[in-house]
Amino acid sequence: MLQERRNKIMEILREDGIVKVSELMKLFDVSIETIRRDLEYLEEHGMLGRVYGGAVPVQPRATEPSYQTREIKHFKEKKAIGERAVELVKDEDVIAVDIGTTTLEFAKALVGKRRVTVITNSMKIAMVLSEDADIRVLMVGGEVRRGEFSVSGFLADNDMGHFITDKYFIGVGGLSLSKGITDYHLEESNLRRIVIKNTQKVIALADYSKIGAVAMNKICGLDQVDTLVTDSNVESFVVEGLRDNNVEVIQVKA
Repeated sequence: MLQERRNKIMEILREDGIVKVSELMKLFDVSIETIRRDLEYLEEHGMLGRVYGGAVPVQPRATEPSYQTREIKHFKEKKAIGERAVELVKDEDVIAVDIGTTTLEFAKALVGKRRVTVITNSMKIAMVLSEDADIRVLMVGGEVRRGEFSVSGFLADNDMGHFITDKYFIGVGGLSLSKGITDYHLEESNLRRIVIKNTQKVIALADYSKIGAVAMNKICGLDQVDTLVTDSNVESFVVEGLRDNNVEVIQVKA
């Protein structure tokens, strides 16, 4: 009942753009304290923002911490996610790998495990994978973004547009039921959409801190996401919501 109520609150919020405590009390026939606890919980998990008398959709964030900060944050979760995601790769696959700290852990875990072709715009990922003679690495060209150790721009977009891939392992700034995959970096936005258009399967890699979060730039809706690999800290009602949107959810313990 608890999870069903919170799912329903999020459904109303997506449809109406606001939920009111008084109306939720009547709808569910529960006390004001119960609804407040629900809204507090959903806010803590990045699902909504509380206002006087109710709640509104979470406001998109415009910036994120530096690469170096993100590299150590939730490291255990990212490592476990990366290792589990490798199990989704088959020998002879052609895969695209997004920039990011979670996808970097995926790349590290991939070394020595599969004979594949990898296309990426991440310099760090290309360097890690180049250590394995069984992995063919294709690095797209473009303008170097020093802070993210990546390349982007029209040259990268043009290069990436030539490739058809079996799977795309994509990192996220946020992944929510209402907005799908969002991110902070405008520079890579078009490239990501190009890869999504030309791949057979989109696999998102994200630790629990990204689930429910919304960044300023929308990449794609949940209808374009096939699989999410995340950790066991994601609440069950969120997992149910994703599965209701036909997203396969794989959870790992860190």
